[in-house]
Amino acid sequence: MNEIGTLYIVATPIGNLEDMTLRGIRTLKEVDCILCEDTRTTAKLLNKYDIHIKTMSYHAHSTSAKESVIIKMLKEGKNLALVSDAGTPCISDPGVMLVSNVRQEFGSEAKVVPIPGASALVSALCASGISTSSFVFLGFLPHKKGRETLFKEISNSKRVNVFYESTHRILKTLASLDTYMPDAHIMIAREITKQFEEFVSGKPKEILEYFTVNKDKQRGEFVVIVGPK
Repeated sequence: MNEIGTLYIVATPIGNLEDMTLRGIRTLKEVDCILCEDTRTTAKLLNKYDIHIKTMSYHAHSTSAKESVIIKMLKEGKNLALVSDAGTPCISDPGVMLVSNVRQEFGSEAKVVPIPGASALVSALCASGISTSSFVFLGFLPHKKGRETLFKEISNSKRVNVFYESTHRILKTLASLDTYMPDAHIMIAREITKQFEEFVSGKPKEILEYFTVNKDKQRGEFVVIVGPK
């Protein structure tokens, strides 16, 4: 019987490709297959570091049949690496379902090894100047159902609240924050590690006005940090 293969959870850069760790590069070069959220995106990273390993797509819409193939590969003793398009897999990322299924399938014999690296969450917090001794991470806020209820909960929180937001909803989010907590201290981290990296802090209304006036600043990925009440 083959020894069960290892599933490596490999963090990748969130923007600047030079943020890839040495251990991450070595791991990607040594595994039998790399599971990618988008193989085209991962190909840019692999080309940068001269990595020539087979890739396979695994994302939010992957079927149970695809997971069965992955489980079978692990049973055959193949070592696999799971990566997302950017950052640490399984943090607000569909990869968590695969890891959960691997652990259910193999139990105590499961081999899941994290290879730490870039994370937008940690990067934003450490540069915010806001105390992070205790915080709540909310991932991506719901688009519709429960969204306003969540803002009410954030407004009553005594902890720092952190969440991700997209370019399409950042203005709406800032407007909601202004409605429910107009005096809160907010930090917006945008395009972390990229050419147009930016940190903007102030009250919700001030930041909303800034991004409304500077429409070119509305593009990119956002991390929103809301100071405690």
